[in-house]
Amino acid sequence: MKLKKWITPVLTFSLLSMSFTTGSASAATSGAYSLKFNDAQYTTKTLTVDGRSVTYRAYENIVYVKNPVDTNYEIMNVYVPEDYFQGKSIGSYTADTAPIFFPNQVGGYMPAQPGSTESSKGMGMGAGPQGTAQKTDKDSEMTSEVNAKTDSSKPEAETGLNSPAVGTNVTAGPASSGSPNAIAVALSKGYVVASPGARGRTTQDDNGTYTGKAPAAIVDLKAAVRYLRYNDDIMPGDAEKIISNGTSAGGALSTLLGATGNNAEYEPYLEAIGAADERDDVFAVSAYTPITNLDNADAAYEWQFNDIISYEKLDFSGNTDFNMERKMVEGTLTEDQIKISDELKAMFPTYVNSLELTKADGTALTMNADGNGPFKDYIKSLVIASAQKALKAGSDLSDKTWITIENGTVTDIDYDQYLAYLGRMKLPGAFDGLDLSNGENELFGTSNVTAQHFTQFGLDNDTAGGTLAAQNLVKMMNPMNYISTEGTTTTSNWRIRMGTKDSDTSLAVSTILATELENKGLNVDFAMAWDIPHSGDYDLDELFAWADKVSATSPKASATATPSKSSVMVNGNKISVDAYTIDGSNYFKLRDIAMAVNNTTKQFEVTSDAKTNALNITSNKAYTPTGIELSASGNTNSKTGVTTSTKITLNGQEISVTGYNIGGNEYYKLRDIAKSLDFNLVWNAATHTINMDTSNVYISE
Repeated sequence: MKLKKWITPVLTFSLLSMSFTTGSASAATSGAYSLKFNDAQYTTKTLTVDGRSVTYRAYENIVYVKNPVDTNYEIMNVYVPEDYFQGKSIGSYTADTAPIFFPNQVGGYMPAQPGSTESSKGMGMGAGPQGTAQKTDKDSEMTSEVNAKTDSSKPEAETGLNSPAVGTNVTAGPASSGSPNAIAVALSKGYVVASPGARGRTTQDDNGTYTGKAPAAIVDLKAAVRYLRYNDDIMPGDAEKIISNGTSAGGALSTLLGATGNNAEYEPYLEAIGAADERDDVFAVSAYTPITNLDNADAAYEWQFNDIISYEKLDFSGNTDFNMERKMVEGTLTEDQIKISDELKAMFPTYVNSLELTKADGTALTMNADGNGPFKDYIKSLVIASAQKALKAGSDLSDKTWITIENGTVTDIDYDQYLAYLGRMKLPGAFDGLDLSNGENELFGTSNVTAQHFTQFGLDNDTAGGTLAAQNLVKMMNPMNYISTEGTTTTSNWRIRMGTKDSDTSLAVSTILATELENKGLNVDFAMAWDIPHSGDYDLDELFAWADKVSATSPKASATATPSKSSVMVNGNKISVDAYTIDGSNYFKLRDIAMAVNNTTKQFEVTSDAKTNALNITSNKAYTPTGIELSASGNTNSKTGVTTSTKITLNGQEISVTGYNIGGNEYYKLRDIAKSLDFNLVWNAATHTINMDTSNVYISE
């Protein structure tokens, strides 16, 4: 965006306090909503974070698609620090460079409205554990003034939908939970915040037809991302630095958003609701205890809790939104339930072994038929690491007799006793309930069927006369199916947290996700938070420190790629090749470079490894052509290049090479390759010629 578009005088005045109700799209007068961001419709507010006053503009209840199904949920709140409109910076961020914090509020795959600065809760799941919350927005005061201009983005008959609630001297009550408000903290740190609402499993239209079953929620989040990118030139914040955040089901959707960027399978659903014709990949993902990998989550749960037959489960009375009032019900598994648990546990090793996961040192994370082995040992090591961090920070662990501490170091835990301490919270069929009573069953219902099974095991052991969901929809809700696959832009930056006191899902689920991402060569910050139950936003300072770090060190998430007009020569011989220029540097396909220097002293072989999402270079080895090298298309149109997540290795060691996906092909910075292979590049400005000189060593620019 251009800052000059924002530093404009605005006439504001105070109005009497008034409220409005967002109407359902089904009741709205026909007419498409505008996708253009209305910079005139906002409320100016002030809040206090850690004793510091933060003034910001609130653009609330923005409909982010042309043809919404339900405007109670397909809306977004955008918050921007006022300093950016005055040409000021906050830390290292400006109106042009500030990352966009993108928190969803989804819990239990229920419908969710956008988050706000006045909410007493953090991301999706509400308060963190007692005693761990930072007091960042408690007792904050809010004052407001509304811009006089009206919103032209809505159909003429809609008079209140995109308008902010207005008033003067509005004071927010104290946060009843004492939980930090992630949106307020983000604003205080200079982030632009865009919090999307989304449909969920219980959403219905006026006729009682379900409108929020899978994949509606992820489609809505993708549409909100597209809206931000569509308006990037006129909105503060960098739409190439969108950082998604969510907890539980919201964490799963944040994960799915990061894994499935630009995948074509979602396109028909996005077109149906009138999403902007833009990309929907994001820059980074933060996920707290993601309830994901649902088609394998039942087996993972019973692998972990098979030996524990007593339980204390939550009774949501059919509603698994974490924000609802909850009751605890104690019991013991029946013989039939124990049998189901045994069968599910037995399925898990086959799944884990099929993934071929490895630790960073190359150790295979396999599992024996009985459920033991390196994978289980790895999870145990993560729990030990979490305990050690807590001990070092001063936590008293003396009441946990299953922990072995020697000379101030946690050396071991009794894993079985730890699981007993953790406790079983769910019955076998923890997600695909055999009686169709779980929220995840409802997620995979249809427009006229409340709930369905989504695994063959659930259907085979059905007790409620259920049916099986369409497997393409089940696939679309599992990020494991899309990580770094062809035609998909998976984000490179990940932060995943799982509490060691969380028994809502298996520790294996987040561990598998994080390890798969790491094995694909992505940047993953994964840890288990000590003694934290199922919750999120309990470490906001650490979260934003990570976000600041990846925002500062990562290359542009996307850039304009212009077809190179330079001639290219290798040792004085002209070659024909497609190349692009990005920010003054030349980018080539790796295989074209390999073919160009083949049969010279700098020749190299290129092989690909789909498992690790890597291209492997072996130096001093003849290149094996594929038949598509050194062919020039003659393209003269500029394209958008998106940062690639593919890892490049040289003789087995990862090297730093900047790369972009341009038009479906990956192009790499020629100078990075030349430096790594140690051949020189000579630029002749008079003739606009690049010469690859393999007879001389690399010389820096």
